[in-house]
Amino acid sequence: MADQKKNAKKADMPWVGSYPPGAKWDADIPVRPVFDILDETCLHYGACPGFDFLGKKWSWADLGGLVNHMAKGLQAHGVGKGTKVGLFLPNSPYFLISYYAILKAGGTVVNYNPLYVERELKHQIEDSGTEFMVTMDLAILYDKMRSLQPQTGLKKLFICPFTDILPFPKNILFRLVKGKELATLGHPDSYVMLDMLLDNDGKAAAVDIDPANDVAVLQYTGGTTGTPKGAMLTHANVVANVEQASLWFYNHKPGEEKMLGVLPFFHVFAMTAVMNMSVKCAMEIIALPRFELDQALKLIHTKKPHYFPAVPAIYNAINNHKKLAEYDLTSLRYCISGGAPLPVEVKKTFEKNTGCIVVEGYGLTEAAPVVCANPIEGENKPGSIGLPFPGTKVTLRDPDDKKKTVKPGERGELCAQGPQVMKGYLNRDKESAETLVDGWLYTGDIATMDEDGYFYIVDRIKDLIITNGYNVYPRYVEEAIYLNDKVEECIVAGVPDKSRGEIVKAWIKPKEGATLTTDEILAFLQDKISKIEIPRRVEIRDKPLPKTMIGKLSRKDILAEEASDER
Repeated sequence: MADQKKNAKKADMPWVGSYPPGAKWDADIPVRPVFDILDETCLHYGACPGFDFLGKKWSWADLGGLVNHMAKGLQAHGVGKGTKVGLFLPNSPYFLISYYAILKAGGTVVNYNPLYVERELKHQIEDSGTEFMVTMDLAILYDKMRSLQPQTGLKKLFICPFTDILPFPKNILFRLVKGKELATLGHPDSYVMLDMLLDNDGKAAAVDIDPANDVAVLQYTGGTTGTPKGAMLTHANVVANVEQASLWFYNHKPGEEKMLGVLPFFHVFAMTAVMNMSVKCAMEIIALPRFELDQALKLIHTKKPHYFPAVPAIYNAINNHKKLAEYDLTSLRYCISGGAPLPVEVKKTFEKNTGCIVVEGYGLTEAAPVVCANPIEGENKPGSIGLPFPGTKVTLRDPDDKKKTVKPGERGELCAQGPQVMKGYLNRDKESAETLVDGWLYTGDIATMDEDGYFYIVDRIKDLIITNGYNVYPRYVEEAIYLNDKVEECIVAGVPDKSRGEIVKAWIKPKEGATLTTDEILAFLQDKISKIEIPRRVEIRDKPLPKTMIGKLSRKDILAEEASDER
């Protein structure tokens, strides 16, 4: 650690001196294929529990065996090096098995959001060049893909039977009670059932993977430049971020701990922080097909998980659950918050309610995704995204002069460099060149750094409100509003104004049983933020504010609603 501090001074990396004793910034990050992580866990922890889905369990050896059989089956149907194979699945063991099987067969995983409409799915299939799709025999999934098959380049659908992963008697009851939710499969030449795909000796042909260049995952994102595009995450990128996460949580106990998986695996945050980290650290994944608050609380109460990655809106919902006192949440050791800014009051309240440590981190799809996180020991600074991950450099650049760095305490665009940073965007040379400059990933986020090397996100460049020529950062205003203990949810954004260009507007949902007025909020904010930052419009709502697919509050959707109302 002494050497780390010495090197940090020389390299102008103050965060290294703030690293806890159990973590090393200059740790070796291996470069290897992603599927090596699973093979290693199966070798050493094969008998340990690997996956719990609604009460049915698989060991790591079970999962590894299914991966090997599916990999060979995929190869028999033409999946080879670089073949794009989509995953159109909710959280389930099928997702983990298919993900690793595709990679072991040599293919590239393309993650799809099951909630997308056909137009969005068609664009992604065509843009990515997806040739095969793994999905389930649920009508809500199969019917969309079957409709798209003749319209796109999809050659085959690989169908996983939902009832096969349900425990007895749920597997029988589902057919009896919810049989209408199962798809009617037609056109047998268009699909292959999973049991046929697995009917082999499980000895897939070895594929020569170049981890530094071969793309493991094509993860679609609006990114820093707006339009949906595929971030090319190489095997080395994905492995690096998983290795960095395991180094960060250095006191994990392989084969002994449990991970709660309620975030969707198709999202890059859950892919790394839930699924791949569990594989690397031999944690049992306790998964829900989708997040349901009561069901998640019941799982924590009965299954006793130790790790719980989530977005702030989920922690906030738990904080405000009417019957929270009826649930025992004390098994939780670490809750990893990402995907959106974590309000300080939400963090403090959740930690008080559970006794666990909420570690706020920061990342983006283009970095596979984690760039920074607060340490699990030592100083965990409220409001901060923490310190750069091992092997990661962060600098803040002047938004108006991208070559110029700003001083500690000053605002600048956060730029990152590290082994987890993507190769680029698929078929988007212009956007890639704008986002990756001289080896640095320009994130589009405005941040500051303190003297200890902790970073603080101020806002996104695109979310910045300019009113009468003054800059207002929505996150800062939201933090002030959350200080009011009657507020459950809040979004702040800029709305058009003829005289000022933009004005600050706040949308607020009070806690259940609480009442709030516009005048009350404005009076509350008088001594907490400047007059320029105080919202000129406040809308109090009695229904939850709009959220994204992973449950974070959506500024984009509420602005779309606002624009629609103005018409």
